[in-house]
Amino acid sequence: MNIILFDEPVIRQSLLPLTFTRPVAGIRVGIMTIAEKWQTYAGATVSFLTQPYLQQKFAAQFQPGSLYVNGAVCPDTQLVQQVKALQAGESLWHDGLLVALHAGNEEFKTIEDLANHTFDEKQDCQPEAIIREVWEIFVQNGEQIRSDYKVLTDGRESQPIGDKYTMVYGEENIFIEEGAKIRAAILNAENGPIYIGKNAQIHEGAVIKGPFAICESSNVNVGGKMRGDVTIGPFSKVGGEVAASVIFGYTNKGHEGYLGNSVLGEWCNLGADTNTSNLKNNYAEVKIWSYAKGGFKNTGQQFCGLIMGDHSKSGINTMFNTGTVVGVSANIFGAGYPRNFIPSFAWGGASGFETFQLRKANEVAEKVMERRSLAYDEVEQNIMAEIFEQTREYRVWDRKG
Repeated sequence: MNIILFDEPVIRQSLLPLTFTRPVAGIRVGIMTIAEKWQTYAGATVSFLTQPYLQQKFAAQFQPGSLYVNGAVCPDTQLVQQVKALQAGESLWHDGLLVALHAGNEEFKTIEDLANHTFDEKQDCQPEAIIREVWEIFVQNGEQIRSDYKVLTDGRESQPIGDKYTMVYGEENIFIEEGAKIRAAILNAENGPIYIGKNAQIHEGAVIKGPFAICESSNVNVGGKMRGDVTIGPFSKVGGEVAASVIFGYTNKGHEGYLGNSVLGEWCNLGADTNTSNLKNNYAEVKIWSYAKGGFKNTGQQFCGLIMGDHSKSGINTMFNTGTVVGVSANIFGAGYPRNFIPSFAWGGASGFETFQLRKANEVAEKVMERRSLAYDEVEQNIMAEIFEQTREYRVWDRKG
């Protein structure tokens, strides 16, 4: 089965800044990305139909009989069966949203081609989870950890904890992959599963409460407090106190400080004692910047912290207000609370911003990725250059920056 995961335009816009640098299906929620879920749940080959500037990195694999699936829709057992049962020309819909299409012999090379297609055979479906807004990533994360855990561990045997000084509650809900190491920690899986990925490490004094997932080669540092509904992506280092948050791959929050109801993209770094507010003093519902609306939008959530795009950084003692959105390759530092919408390539803090020039951003990204033995190649540079141009309008302090 060949599945092409497409970006639905309105949803993709609503999921910015995270979708500046990846297709919608590249978003991690639960243990896996949405793309990895479809690959695992459906046993399919997956690729992406995304923005032209991202297509060189995330290429579509076209072949006759492909299934086009909305990249914001998380698979579940019933939905996968419905998708597999589609015949040529048939499609699945949910409340006016295209969920899946069996293309037959047709090929849709762009999202516009797919949107302009005439759909004849329509069927209804009821997906269990659709990620339409950035805050839904952390809102739905706990349930997605539970779902992914069942699929990834079905019929498999966990590695032993192998440490007599680690305290365990609900051991039947803990799964440990090969090479993982746990030392003198507390693991409590009574309220949700705990998944510890390949070669991951849980260091001394860490307290882990499920649902929780840590992916390949990531670390919970000494004394880290993971309070549930937390996902740590691959090759990341996390410490301090974290609750109801998703941290993508290659991102570090290594020190003390609170992160709650938040999403951090890849290649981010939070300086020591960076703290996020996730609850307003008046307990009102949180509004955050929406690229789709072009203004602030009510999340309907009482708890909402920080949304941070890829390659962004914060200095030590940075304080983020409730419902802050930070773009791609921004650098935030200094005393006080910065504004709660920080555009891509911003450099500064509460005292003001200037533009972090593309040349310097490229230099930093190259050094950061080189530390993980990964190349910041021409493809990555072209993506960053496109994002710099697309986000120019938001840098109001420097229209020529």
